Amino acid sequence: MPIPPGTPVLLVEDSETQALQMRRWLEAQGCAVSRTATAELALEALNGELPALVIADYHLPGMNGDELARQLRLNSRTRAIPVLMLTEAREGDLERQGLESGADAYVPKSADRDLLLLRIRALLRRRAAAVGPADPGGGGFRRARMLVVDGEAAGRAALAALLGREGYAVEEAASAAAALEAVAAAPAAWDCVVLNAAGPGLDGAALCARLNALRAAAGGEGEGVGFQIVALAPEGPEDGAGRGLLASLFEAGADELVPARAEARVLGLRLRAALRRKLLQEEERRGAAELRARALSVQRAQAEAAAAQAKAALAEALARANDELAEANRQLKDTQTKLVQAAKMASLGELVAGIAHEINNPLAFILAHQGTVERLLGQLRPMLEENAAARPLVERCGERVRSMSLGLRRIQDLVLNLRKFSRQDDAFQRVNVPDAIDTVLALLAHKLGDRITVQRDYAAVPELRCSPALLNQVVMNIISNAADAIAGHGTITIATRSEAGQYRIAISDTGPGVPEALRERIFEPFFTTKPVGAGTGLGLAIAYNVIQAHDGTISVGQGPAGGACFTIGVPMQQGR
Repeated sequence: MPIPPGTPVLLVEDSETQALQMRRWLEAQGCAVSRTATAELALEALNGELPALVIADYHLPGMNGDELARQLRLNSRTRAIPVLMLTEAREGDLERQGLESGADAYVPKSADRDLLLLRIRALLRRRAAAVGPADPGGGGFRRARMLVVDGEAAGRAALAALLGREGYAVEEAASAAAALEAVAAAPAAWDCVVLNAAGPGLDGAALCARLNALRAAAGGEGEGVGFQIVALAPEGPEDGAGRGLLASLFEAGADELVPARAEARVLGLRLRAALRRKLLQEEERRGAAELRARALSVQRAQAEAAAAQAKAALAEALARANDELAEANRQLKDTQTKLVQAAKMASLGELVAGIAHEINNPLAFILAHQGTVERLLGQLRPMLEENAAARPLVERCGERVRSMSLGLRRIQDLVLNLRKFSRQDDAFQRVNVPDAIDTVLALLAHKLGDRITVQRDYAAVPELRCSPALLNQVVMNIISNAADAIAGHGTITIATRSEAGQYRIAISDTGPGVPEALRERIFEPFFTTKPVGAGTGLGLAIAYNVIQAHDGTISVGQGPAGGACFTIGVPMQQGR
């Protein structure tokens, strides 16, 4: 597989000649090459757009190629980038060091270019097959900031030049006060403070103690992260004459002691080791912060899910409570309707009973005297046989007395029906259904009049065990509504049937009927199709509740003549 055109490659090579040759060859293969001369500059370049491959020379000024590979592997942003290490052919032990540090492949600079191309293609293929791109949120690379403290200008300049060649960003301080001022201004900005403990005008132990206090105040010491303190000791650690000074420096807070007369290479290695510790600690802290952030994200997601579940549960409970409240309101409304109707019926029953009683007393008096008058007229009639003028008057009086007798009997029957209807005994008892219906029709005679004909078809058994007052009320409400629905002349048909354990009463009329859309609503309390003031909407609702109390049913449909037909069904249970 050829290299995709424009594949970004970072070349780290200090030799200008070798870098130019390698660059031209890689660009001929289709790569987009960027080059740095040191590992430190390469790390800075990696803070920007990441390459698909890093090709690094093992021998670099300052940080070697194996240290560069190690830094790449320690950083979450660059750890997946393949690293190809280049070195001399006879340095076999360096191949082991390079691979152990994290390089993906080792190729001698003198290797055949075809083999080198195959190795590069293989590395790029592995890169393309990786799980995903590098984490863009990971920490980037930067040049380590070094503060050199030495009272001697020549020594300070030499040390700064050495560290600069190693790739560090170096600043100088000629005194302890200047060093402390620079560190106190921004403790987190420094990676390492290198001080000459035996330099003129410097108290190495005191300066280490002050620097350590600044580091602790900035929070670095407690977390194990902060700038490193490296002291240049006047004598090596193995020289017994300087053990007291070395101990005081360590106790004051120095992290590393380096002999002042050490070679530049040794000094660079010791400083690099000290900085590696700091960088590793920073990476560890960054990883811990990422883990905490992820844990917080998970907890936040779980909390949001729990809140959503709680919200859903609360909504469900609220909906259930609303349903229960609506049902309670409906039951309360029904109960209020029943109580109102019961109170009205009780008052009506007392009123009707009182009126019947008041009418019955003078009626009995009139009936008694009507009989006396009729008997006296019978005795008077023979005495007036010869008086032609008085005979017609006596006959007319007889006719009027007989008419009065007929009216009085009708009043007597009306009082009897009122007394029957006013009975408020709700106990179930045997009731003669035809008689109860005829009583209702007699009470509604003024509404029926001559314009409505009532047809009776009593085919059921005459007696039913039920509540007589409630049965009268149901039949009266339905017949009264039927009479109101018939505009002119019409017919109301009342039929009874007893079959399959059910006692059925069907009341149909020749009115306009009930529209199908309203048949489910006419039994609702306060629903009426009558004009305002002509109805309360309670009659059929009460009838429905009465039938429910009898474990029965009531329905409405279309009658044989096109009007409404109400069918009442009451079970003929044992004991009823």
